Amino acid sequence: MNSPYNTAAQIEAVVLAFESCRTDKTAFNHREHLTVAMWYLSAADLAQATDKMRTGLLRFLDRHGVDRKKYNETITVFWIEMVALTLRNSDPELSLVDKCNQMIESLQNPHLAFDYYTPELLWSDKARQAFVKPDLRSWERG
Repeated sequence: MNSPYNTAAQIEAVVLAFESCRTDKTAFNHREHLTVAMWYLSAADLAQATDKMRTGLLRFLDRHGVDRKKYNETITVFWIEMVALTLRNSDPELSLVDKCNQMIESLQNPHLAFDYYTPELLWSDKARQAFVKPDLRSWERG
């Protein structure tokens, strides 16, 4: 896999474009979600990063005229937790760029949540509104 980032400035640009909603809604894909989550986790604890991601995603939806029903709290928490777990298991000596590239490579499967959740639970109104525990298998929570 080609590394998506060569500099921290490239990572920061993704975050700033997301936060300012300059990123087109069709261009904010899985890799960009992971990048923003990693950036937030690099500067804050898990709860703060989760809050910041949630707030940013809701603002992004609002700014782009997307129904808030598209937001899913369980998916947001799941991915923040996966990024946090990956970062905890990475070499602390690695640069931010290397950590980000490795994390993206290890979490590149956008369907990973279905290893933990049935579609029925993950797409339920309950899971959209509040975090629900997985019904297939659990992971080490941060």
